[in-house]
Amino acid sequence: MRALLTLAAALLSWEALVRLTGLPPYLLPSPLSVAAALWTHRAELAPAALLTGWETLLGLALGAALGVAAAVAMALSPRLGRTLGPVLIVSQTIPVFALAPILTLWLGFGMAPKVAMVVLIVFVPVAQALYDGLRAPPTAQLDVVRTMGAGSWAELRHLRFPAALPRLASGLRLGAIYAPVGAVIGEWVGGARGLGAVMIHANGRMKTDLMFAALFVVVALSLTLYTAIDRSLTRLLRARGF
Repeated sequence: MRALLTLAAALLSWEALVRLTGLPPYLLPSPLSVAAALWTHRAELAPAALLTGWETLLGLALGAALGVAAAVAMALSPRLGRTLGPVLIVSQTIPVFALAPILTLWLGFGMAPKVAMVVLIVFVPVAQALYDGLRAPPTAQLDVVRTMGAGSWAELRHLRFPAALPRLASGLRLGAIYAPVGAVIGEWVGGARGLGAVMIHANGRMKTDLMFAALFVVVALSLTLYTAIDRSLTRLLRARGF
């Protein structure tokens, strides 16, 4: 309820700003104009949203799977962890937008570079969060498991991984927030379809209301994805006793 009230207040403030300042629509359209654009261009926005959503889901699934695999591999091999750990950190200093043209050059103008962009955005937070969790198991339980003679894999499976689930959930939540951004960036650079392409084409035609409408759909997509994943993870963690 509080979120809805905040949203309503923001929209009213936005409408008042446009009316009081007399800003031209090509600079800042009113919320009513954006709502009208959402309805008028629904036949264009709906398939674009489906494509962007599909790219996002594919990239999120692949990025999460690769992140989990990398974290487990680094936890099982300390030498690999010392090698890949700094690489993960350094990779975060590279502007994601700068990678989009390279991925388009390598993978073409289809869906592949957009999915790859999402994978790159999701992979690091999932891998880093899970790896941090795997390196910090409960000390007392770890001593008991080692006293019982458990090997590295059994230790990982029965103690480290279950204890790291909250960290993994945090990484997945971050990935869900940023995943649609990766898809849209890929569409900005090398896409003829999707919400990013709609925004670029609308910008070229000075249809700012359509740009804001597409942006609104991106935000709605991000919030829907985050909410679904957050609720699923919350139920899973509760079932595991967290």
